[in-house]
Amino acid sequence: MKDFFRRNSLFLSLCLVFVATLGGVLLGCDKGTLHLAMNPEHNAIMDGCMRYYTIVGEWVPYVVVALLLFYKAGWSLFALADILLSGLIGQGLKYAFDTDRPLTWFGEHMPDVQLQLVEGVRMSSFYSFPSGHTITFFALFFTLAIIVVEENYKNKNLWVVVCFLMAVLGGYSRIYLSQHFAEDIWGGTIIGVVTTILLYWGMYRLKDSKLWNWRIQNIVSQLVRKK
Repeated sequence: MKDFFRRNSLFLSLCLVFVATLGGVLLGCDKGTLHLAMNPEHNAIMDGCMRYYTIVGEWVPYVVVALLLFYKAGWSLFALADILLSGLIGQGLKYAFDTDRPLTWFGEHMPDVQLQLVEGVRMSSFYSFPSGHTITFFALFFTLAIIVVEENYKNKNLWVVVCFLMAVLGGYSRIYLSQHFAEDIWGGTIIGVVTTILLYWGMYRLKDSKLWNWRIQNIVSQLVRKK
């Protein structure tokens, strides 16, 4: 595992800086004030981008899992387990903390504030902490960053940075849409990253097995040979 942390130090360092910086801001700023500060004047382009990009945290991960079957079944299994496990942890914590979403919170604590809502987005009212979408974003893109590093892809550092930025953008989309507070994104980031690390620790011994390196093309090849 020491080699894992060394190889993935870039993504983990970026996450550490992000979590520490956002955590420091949260300690020194009221959640309502911070939410309004991070949610500037909306425009049609940003509304469209954030509305559709946030959906990446809903169905795209499963598309990635399916595509990885054509590469290595082990990575596909790892990605699926990561998404499901982190999601279950997130859902459990949502019910445990039972905090209000921005729409409900502002209605109760700052009723004079009119949140900027994006047309067509169905707003949620409860179970705000942590952000499930953010958990999925960081679990998914950390997984992809690990694959890039482990498989030694060309320009891997660039792709790792891209993965990190995509995950952060996914988290921010939840703030922009007023579905979550910054503290929810902070918690979601930690859960997504830590779950991925723990799952890798539990599964990395399988990396040299035939099952891990199996590909769905093998079935097609076997069928062709039988004919």
